Amino acid sequence: MSKAQITRRSRREIAVSDEAYYFVNLQLSGSCLATVHGNSSVVEPGDFMVVDTNEPYDFEFMGDWRMLSFRINHASITHRLAAFRTRLGTSISSTGAGSAVTSLMTSLHSLAEDVPPAAATALAQAFESAIIGTVAASGTPAAGLIDSKPLQVAVLEFVKRHYADPELTVDRVSRKFAISPRTLHALFEGTGTSFAKTVRQLRLQHAFDVLSDPSSSLSVTELARISGFYDPSSFSRAFRQRFDVSPMELRRARSAQTA
Repeated sequence: MSKAQITRRSRREIAVSDEAYYFVNLQLSGSCLATVHGNSSVVEPGDFMVVDTNEPYDFEFMGDWRMLSFRINHASITHRLAAFRTRLGTSISSTGAGSAVTSLMTSLHSLAEDVPPAAATALAQAFESAIIGTVAASGTPAAGLIDSKPLQVAVLEFVKRHYADPELTVDRVSRKFAISPRTLHALFEGTGTSFAKTVRQLRLQHAFDVLSDPSSSLSVTELARISGFYDPSSFSRAFRQRFDVSPMELRRARSAQTA
């Protein structure tokens, strides 16, 4: 039994994390106030929620509480969840379709550790399918993600995981999703941006977050490299255009604030 507490996952933690997961959290006792994207939901005992560790969230546990948590590899279900992301971080009832998830969680938790590998794989796949089915049944697709938009969301998820790779190109992403470059560009029409601009904005925002952390020891050259820029000079120019300050100026300002 755990005591009342607040757990937060910040953009800074996400930026330095090596891996991404989905957590499926079944509330056994006590209540959890979950806040994701500014929307709050109370998870009562017997209910559960699915959260993406690639997105910031706050959990406020009110009073004594117990929770059963399962971790799912991000790549395993991201594409299948694309059209239902508005349900992430919200309370899902353990009745109806949700009973499949809660029943599997309690059953899997009690399994012996020496389950044969083939059986463990089959059970994991069954659990993932139950998650997808329950999330799909408990809500409608996010606004603007109907028809071809789930593919756009899947592409964006892939870009968010790989934006630091200098080889992240239109051709590579097109091959990954078995679509033509023309189709890839069409996915971004009407969004006010493009594939290339999206990749650049993600890279620059990540660099801004790192430089805003006074404890970061990365050099600008190294940060340029892991942000997907071959040339530190082009990185500095792009950074100044985006934030109206150079990388070094931002670092000095943040260091001065904590001195």
